[in-house]
Amino acid sequence: MADSATPRTADPSARAVAVAFSGGLDSTALLHAVTRAVTGQRVIALHVHHGLQPQADAWAAQAAKVAAAFGADFACARLPGQPGPGDSLEAWARQGRHHALHEMALAAGADLLLLAHHRRDQAETFLLQALRGAGVAGLSAMPRAQWRDGLCWARPWLDQPREAIEAYAAQHGLRWIDDPSNVDTRLARNRLRQTLWPAFASGEAALAQAARWAQQADALAREVAAEDLARVATLQRLDLPALSALSAARRSNALRAWLAAHTTAPASLVERLLREWQPGATQSWPAPGGDVHAWRDGLYWQARHPFDGRPVSVDLSQPGRHVQPTWGGAWIVEPAAPGVPASRLTTVLQRGRQAGDQFQRSPASVARSLKKAGQELGLPPWRREGPVLVDPAGAVIAVAGLGMDARAFAAQDEPALALRWAEDSALTQSEGDSHTRA
Repeated sequence: MADSATPRTADPSARAVAVAFSGGLDSTALLHAVTRAVTGQRVIALHVHHGLQPQADAWAAQAAKVAAAFGADFACARLPGQPGPGDSLEAWARQGRHHALHEMALAAGADLLLLAHHRRDQAETFLLQALRGAGVAGLSAMPRAQWRDGLCWARPWLDQPREAIEAYAAQHGLRWIDDPSNVDTRLARNRLRQTLWPAFASGEAALAQAARWAQQADALAREVAAEDLARVATLQRLDLPALSALSAARRSNALRAWLAAHTTAPASLVERLLREWQPGATQSWPAPGGDVHAWRDGLYWQARHPFDGRPVSVDLSQPGRHVQPTWGGAWIVEPAAPGVPASRLTTVLQRGRQAGDQFQRSPASVARSLKKAGQELGLPPWRREGPVLVDPAGAVIAVAGLGMDARAFAAQDEPALALRWAEDSALTQSEGDSHTRA
């Protein structure tokens, strides 16, 4: 290394500035520039060991030496496992790298992560997205800055041509790692680099500009969607007749935005929903991580949870929030009347709905099957499966979405605990509104 960083006095109590540092040309130049520009803060270089190249251990060691020479701290994370059969190597590495960088940055006390992407990277991303048939969100390519889970991912050199970075590295006599996989034409980005830029070197600026126009179009689409959804939807329910009254473009735009709050919806799902929904019908569509349901002319999201059907014993005798991950929610227990004696909640069985289960909503009502009780309350069909709480004798105590069974209520002057079920996303119906003693 031709020169090292001038000594910096960092405030150990200040937030750190993190730099994604592969050891290649771009990230080496960025780390060098950051260690000279930042004063009073700790700079930490974050290296991801992908485990895909025989030289990966040597690269990690070299990256640590370079970081130390520049006056930066260093952290390294190795990605676990390997891409599975049929998996995209690029997608696997990108997903693992993003997760590792996020975890290392937060562990280091950083809320800013700098990445060395430049104008040519942006142009390549735009073109690759176009070749995949992406919409304006995909064509927006990489944002200059974006907050994700408490960390700002920033690309300060996104408008800089690669030649400027090469000139900076030459000026300072920097040395870097050359990854042989960068010339592997089995990878889509490498094929693009080796065929596009020799033939269309001047296209870099134009493609990067196209990405900026797409970013503006995407921002406008988000604003329009927010205005439309304020009139036709809540987070829990999308009014399908009201959605249908919008123009075709706004209808699709609003639906995509509503789904985005719950899942990463492919374009094919948006098209199916718009094409297949029938007024008044009860319908369902699978989606990544859950299901989308149409019911009573509303659209609802239901996350998918790993419930295996086996009954489990739970203790709900203490006030608080008792999380049940396999059911995607929690029992909220608090002193209140009407309620259930705490002694009956020490050992209760939590299970799914079974044939013969009945529910009595109030002391003056009659017991109904869970299906009938759910229909009377207006509970959507997919929320009628449980969980159900029963005592050791099999008597129903409470049912998610319906509330407490009146037959389990404590006596008039007996201390009681009220139970209600809260889903990870809010219920469309509140529980217990009709629990009366009359």
